Amino acid sequence: MKRFNWQHIRLVLIVLLMIFLYSFSSKRNQNRVIKSVNISFEDGQENLFITHEMVNNFLIQKWGGALAIKKDGVDLQVLEAALNGHEMIEKSEVFSTIDGSLNAHIKQKSPIVRYVSGNTMCYLDSKGVKMPLSENFSARVPLVIGTFDDKDKDRYVMLFNEIYKDSFLKKEITGVQILPSGNVILTSRNYNYKIVFGKPVYIEKKLNNYKAFFHHAVKDTLIKHYKEVNVMFTEQVVCKK
Repeated sequence: MKRFNWQHIRLVLIVLLMIFLYSFSSKRNQNRVIKSVNISFEDGQENLFITHEMVNNFLIQKWGGALAIKKDGVDLQVLEAALNGHEMIEKSEVFSTIDGSLNAHIKQKSPIVRYVSGNTMCYLDSKGVKMPLSENFSARVPLVIGTFDDKDKDRYVMLFNEIYKDSFLKKEITGVQILPSGNVILTSRNYNYKIVFGKPVYIEKKLNNYKAFFHHAVKDTLIKHYKEVNVMFTEQVVCKK
């Protein structure tokens, strides 16, 4: 008569117990309902173009309009994809917790200019993608007036980005006019002269030339009498009174 191998039996019992506990926990978790929705934003983006309430209502609509539904009835990937498709949202992360909370962490899009062309009025983000204006917040960005072809879009967006990223230019440049020829006229916040930029080529060089001119000329009272500052020529800045 063989002896029972109690060590093997105990191991089998432990495995069975673990399977039971896992099944019980999984079943219990599936039966939990979504009790609350927690919305958070990237640092510095609290309640700008899209609010907590707007995101909360958007999520509830996407899963059927009711809050008290089972957790397994909520497809987190579908909700995340829906948020990422929102015209105000750059990226989102959606996850649930064991206590029945649904959490959404939002990174909003950042406009770099306000764009006006014909009947079109919107923001453009850093990729040149259109964003609608918001009733909740008005971004302090340059106003762009005019049109450009899609084939030239990247060059103009590069110019907008260079202005937006530079702490001095971001404050100094308030307007961008795109002429039918494709040339660009920039507007200064502090002075009445127009900045003739020309085509959006050699962008960094021209902007650096303007910054060098400004920091030198601002020490001279003559800057107030200039009507035009031309930076089209990359080797010099030409001023007209």
